[in-house]
Amino acid sequence: MQRRTFLEIGSATALGAIVVPNWAESLLKGKGLKNIGVQLYTVRDDMQNDPVSTLKRIAEIGYSHVECAGYRNGTFYGKEKTEFKKILSDLGLKMHSGHAMTGFGMPAGTYSMTYEWEKYCADAAFMGQKYIVSAYFMDGERKTLDDYRKHAKLFTECALIAKKHGLTFCHHNHDFEFVPIDGVVPYDIFIKETDASLVKFELDFYWTKKANVDTVKLITENPDRFPLFHIKDMELGAEQSFTEVGNGVIDWKNVFGLSKKAGMDLFYVEQDSCKNMKPLESIEVSYKYLSNLKV
Repeated sequence: MQRRTFLEIGSATALGAIVVPNWAESLLKGKGLKNIGVQLYTVRDDMQNDPVSTLKRIAEIGYSHVECAGYRNGTFYGKEKTEFKKILSDLGLKMHSGHAMTGFGMPAGTYSMTYEWEKYCADAAFMGQKYIVSAYFMDGERKTLDDYRKHAKLFTECALIAKKHGLTFCHHNHDFEFVPIDGVVPYDIFIKETDASLVKFELDFYWTKKANVDTVKLITENPDRFPLFHIKDMELGAEQSFTEVGNGVIDWKNVFGLSKKAGMDLFYVEQDSCKNMKPLESIEVSYKYLSNLKV
């Protein structure tokens, strides 16, 4: 879906203030952001070819933590959980969050939100994760409002199991959750038909911008439901291509101004595709921008 939209993020001062999280202290003191994470989907090909060297480079750039997109049937990027945890530890990296799929259209026996979810959560907890995130809906599972109502029910079921393992369950949005079906915005079903204390959200600002979402209104009406932010930028132009953070049209100072009201705990650089440079180069550009971002 291609359409030009310009999201007005709005001023943080209009949202009030609550306790400042640790990540924000340096930002508010004018020192730039710290504790910057990266979603490993951005460097998925590098992780497949050489996960250790890729993670080493991520640590060298300055990232302190990563979000997993490579858990497969009890292994992380092809490695047993004990080995992968040691690799991260040796490099000084944490893995606070990881993505999962519903299981729709996946081969039988593939770990997902509908198969071996208990073990999925147990392995995530072993890795030290705080969050476990519904990542994406395939085309065939997002056609009707009933599809989304089934997902909302599944979110609750998964969140209850995740909670037993000390994990918070979240859902990561794209633009299609905000496209009305029969006059109803599917994302509203998730907001209204799930328990706010149990089901949270990972807010992706590229996709909300593309869908022309009033993010200020979304966060203001649903405070403390967005503990995770996905930080990716959009090029100016009709194609609305992904680009490095700071090289596009999103006002990141104002985005981070929304964090207190949102209840944001962690944020991740993510770029679904990199057309201007290699993925590892791309995440370095994004890191440098964020680490120097001042208000």
